[in-house]
Amino acid sequence: MSDKLIIFDTTLRDGEQSPGASMTKDEKLRIARQLERLKVDVIEAGFAASSNGDFESVKAIADVIKDSTVCSLARANDRDISRAAEALKGAHRARIHTFIATSALHMEKKLRMTPEQVLEQAKQSVRFARNLVDDVEFSPEDGYRSDMDYLCRVLEAVIKEGATTLNIPDTVGYAVPELYGDFIRTLRERVPNSDKAIWSVHCHNDLGMAVANSLAGVKIGGARQVECTINGLGERAGNCSLEEIVMAVRTRRDYFGLDVGVDATQIVPASRMVSQTTGFVVQPNKAVVGANAFAHASGIHQDGVLKARDTYEIMRAEDVGWAANKIVLGKLSGRNAFKQRLQDLGIQMESEGEINTAFAAFKELADRKSEIFDEDILALCSDESV
Repeated sequence: MSDKLIIFDTTLRDGEQSPGASMTKDEKLRIARQLERLKVDVIEAGFAASSNGDFESVKAIADVIKDSTVCSLARANDRDISRAAEALKGAHRARIHTFIATSALHMEKKLRMTPEQVLEQAKQSVRFARNLVDDVEFSPEDGYRSDMDYLCRVLEAVIKEGATTLNIPDTVGYAVPELYGDFIRTLRERVPNSDKAIWSVHCHNDLGMAVANSLAGVKIGGARQVECTINGLGERAGNCSLEEIVMAVRTRRDYFGLDVGVDATQIVPASRMVSQTTGFVVQPNKAVVGANAFAHASGIHQDGVLKARDTYEIMRAEDVGWAANKIVLGKLSGRNAFKQRLQDLGIQMESEGEINTAFAAFKELADRKSEIFDEDILALCSDESV
């Protein structure tokens, strides 16, 4: 089993399904270039058959991206797959990702097909795609809510037809980590030819567990590809967050024992680009990319970080693309953090008495103002010196 975790980014496809997050071809191309700088393994550029605009976007991305595999989604039918293959013609490395629902609910209510019809269509679509490209991914939509015996039959069959990656989606975010990890592991154990394909996870965040479920699929289930998006963008409550997956695996390599090829210093630039392009603001307390992710307001925390960074930081801000951690001065800040800011601003105090007087004035202001800016400190110190 490989010790590398493949990062499959679907910001441009599944992420764009967020209401209001639609992107133009030029915007998608700009984000794709940033994803290439980020060194993601696979970029799902879109759903080529869904519209002429999406076809052109996939084609434009396939024509310029060289370092990442470029992928297009396709329903399990010849028209979609042919359209995807056409859009991917210029790709240095191309992948077709085809899917069909396998849960009893979806087959009966949505597809209005029998399980045998779905099985046959899955086989035919993978066979057809495999004749067009070497790299074919298959997803049983709503896989986590599918019958285990039936799902094993489908997955065994599509591997025989040439599927190189099997992705097991928790399409509606219903899973919980331990059960999802066990589900992936059971599939891998029961499908006779499971070693012939890479296993992948694709989790939605409806219950806030997309990242935890994905990591369980990796650690417990043995999956070696995670499908994710920048900022956790995606329809409903969003998708598994790329930045959280990457930094969890990197920070806790002692536990996961996996390598990730992503250039983490490009995470924050990617986050900002996606946020600015879609208009979806990143919440301040969002892990890794939120404005407060490396900010410290408590005096005890500030003092600890100034003495030894790892007292309150398990990652370095610079490692994910921030300029540095952020000491937020306010009413909870201590004297040490205040002195450090004076030093950073080049303010020289002649005596401890002057520092104490300035600190008292700072504390008085902080009780009236939620956050103290550098301009406030400069003004305070100027007043004290008059």
